[in-house]
Amino acid sequence: MPRLSEIGVLILGGGEATRLPGKLELEAGDLPLLARVARNTAGGRETFVACKGSFPPALDALVPGTAVVDRWSRRGPLAGLLTTMSRMHARFVFAVAGDAPLIDARFIEALAGSLREGDEAIVPRHSRDGKAQLEPLAALYDRLAFLREGLPVLRSGRGRLDLVIARLRARFVEVADARIFANVNTPADYAALRAQLGEPA
Repeated sequence: MPRLSEIGVLILGGGEATRLPGKLELEAGDLPLLARVARNTAGGRETFVACKGSFPPALDALVPGTAVVDRWSRRGPLAGLLTTMSRMHARFVFAVAGDAPLIDARFIEALAGSLREGDEAIVPRHSRDGKAQLEPLAALYDRLAFLREGLPVLRSGRGRLDLVIARLRARFVEVADARIFANVNTPADYAALRAQLGEPA
């Protein structure tokens, strides 16, 4: 198992956010949403943020690490992961959505504890409406293996993360309480988050 200091963090902050423009700048407790995710997960680790362009200066100042602009625009999370992983150094990378403010370093530690020799991905899984639901944007990846298998998927024009995971030697970790994966895509999601954090509506 790699030491926790050997695990990098890759935050996906490059979505279009058409249903809630500017969501990564919205306040989530004492910090903007993206900065909260970075604080929760970075913990002194190598940290990179995949993005489609620069962030406003006030937000940029609060987010540690290096921002990397997607090489392939409008190609979804896979393009951001591949572009950014190619710039990173850590062998294992925890990928997390920039709008998932409840995931923290303890979750990374739990995934790392499940890693066994030969594993190329540790992917959380839970049940939703009776069906297995993967959480590829809260998962731990062998960076070199992801680059190896992700590029062919992207070049095929499909770009789905589940197709990449299917090509990796992946271990699935069952998570009973899926609330940790809550993200913010709509005004209703944001209102629910504020309520969960004890903030006024």
